[in-house]
Amino acid sequence: MSSFPRTRHLMRRGAAFLGSETAILCGAMSWVSERNLVSAISNAGGFGVIACGAMTPELLDAEIAATRALTARPFGVNLITMHPQLFELIAVCAKHAVSHVVLAGGIPPKGSVEAIKQGGAKTICFAPTLALARKLLRSGADALVIEGMEAGGHIGPVSTSVLAQEMLPELAAPESGNSHLVFVAGGIGRGELIAGYLEMGACGVQLGTRFACAEESIAHPNFKKAFFRASARDAVASVQLDPRLPVIPVRALRNKGTEHFTATQREVMGRLDREEVAMAEAQLQIEHYWAGALRRAAIDGDVENGSLMAGQSVGMVTKEEPVAAIVAELLAECEAALSRR
Repeated sequence: MSSFPRTRHLMRRGAAFLGSETAILCGAMSWVSERNLVSAISNAGGFGVIACGAMTPELLDAEIAATRALTARPFGVNLITMHPQLFELIAVCAKHAVSHVVLAGGIPPKGSVEAIKQGGAKTICFAPTLALARKLLRSGADALVIEGMEAGGHIGPVSTSVLAQEMLPELAAPESGNSHLVFVAGGIGRGELIAGYLEMGACGVQLGTRFACAEESIAHPNFKKAFFRASARDAVASVQLDPRLPVIPVRALRNKGTEHFTATQREVMGRLDREEVAMAEAQLQIEHYWAGALRRAAIDGDVENGSLMAGQSVGMVTKEEPVAAIVAELLAECEAALSRR
C-alpha cells in the first residue's frame, strides 16, 4: 500500500476503522465468503467478511475459529437481521472477539446494535435511503454501506451512482459538517471507479463479484466458468409476481434457475391463497429457496438449475486470479486515476 500514496490518503479513515491496510471490503456471499476466501482477502490487505447466512450458532462458531487459524488479521461477520437466532449469533461473535459485525437484510431489530457493541464489536449497516442512513447512525451504527442495484444477490431499486450522489455529500463530505464512515458497493469492477467514490467522500468500497472467482474461492469450477462467459446484461434481477409476497429482488445470471424461482413464487402464492401457510412462513420459504439454489450452483456446480448470483460487473471477471493480484490491480488502477486528476 506504501506505493499508492493518493489512494492510501483517501482510504485512511476506512482502513483505520477496519484495522486493515486498505479499505476494500469483500461483500458477504453465502457459501463462498467462508474461511478460505475471507482469510485470503484479509491477508492481502483487504477486509474479509464471513457470510453467516442461515448458519446455526454452532456452525458460525466453527467457521470463525477456522478463519482465525488462517489469518491473524481482522475480519468481520455478516449477519442477516431476520435470522431467528440473531442474538445467539451475536453472542458467538462476542465470544471470538470479532472486531466488526455487518447487519444485512433489513432494519436491525431492537437491541441488536446494542448487543453487538456490548460484545466489543463495531457495527456496519446497509442504508438504502438517506433518511434510513441518518436513522441508523442515530441508532448507533459505526459505519454504513450504500449498495446499488448493480450488485449481485439481494438488491434495492436504486443504482449505486445515484445513491452515492444523494448520500455521500450529505453524510461523508467534510464540507457538509459530517464525516461519517460510508462504504460504496454495487457494480464496482475497476479501480478508476473506486477513485471517483473516494473523491466524493467514501471511506472505502465493497466488492463481491470480483472476488467470487478468485483462486482461493471454493466456488465450483462450473460456477466460475459461468462468470467468465457472462456479460453485464446476463446478470438480471428476479421479478416479484404478487405484491402480497414482498420479494427482495435478487440479481443472478439468467438460467433455468431463474425460471424455477418464478414457479416457486407461484407455488407459495397458491399456498397463501389456500391459507395453508402464514405470510411470515411464506417469505421464509422464499429465502430458503435462494439459499438452496445458490448452494446448488456455487458448491455443487449445477449452473443450470442453481442460482448464479452475480453483479453487473461480472463482465469484468474473465479469469481465475489470486486475491492478492485482484487487490493490487484495483489499487494500481485507482492510484493511476487519481494521479491523472
